[in-house]
Amino acid sequence: MYKSILFGFGLISLINCKAQKEATAQNTDSIKSESPLNTNGEIIYFSEGENKFIKEFQTNVTFKNIAEDSRCPQGTQCIWAGVAVANVEFMSTTSRPMILQLSTAEVNGKNYHKTQSFNGYNITLKEVTPYPTSQEGAKSLSGKYKIGIIISKESSQANSTTK
Repeated sequence: MYKSILFGFGLISLINCKAQKEATAQNTDSIKSESPLNTNGEIIYFSEGENKFIKEFQTNVTFKNIAEDSRCPQGTQCIWAGVAVANVEFMSTTSRPMILQLSTAEVNGKNYHKTQSFNGYNITLKEVTPYPTSQEGAKSLSGKYKIGIIISKESSQANSTTK
């Protein structure tokens, strides 16, 4: 009697293990079958909190959040157009994580830059959406932001600094 119970538990365990291996294999196959990002010079889009591994650059990119959004709301008149600053984390297969602040405008006095260097690549912020409105303002957009960045190889003349 005990032998049959033990045999039954052993059989159920083996079946369960096989089912888990098959499910893992299916998930791996679906990940491998995704089309690769053709990213050199093309805009790559991220939602707030989204993480992508970009195989062409061997870099993991995470759009953390918007640190500042002082852009002039639609439907209003402003003296200054404002700026949006995105915190984006980069980590290559050969470096530690680094958070770069990319902005929608170059403002040297505040150290805001549209393009920054990381591990031999230039990262440029091209887009931040949605745009604040006069009714809602920027605070209500937290968690809803999307950005578009371009990653390109640094020219050999530029200072190649690994951040």
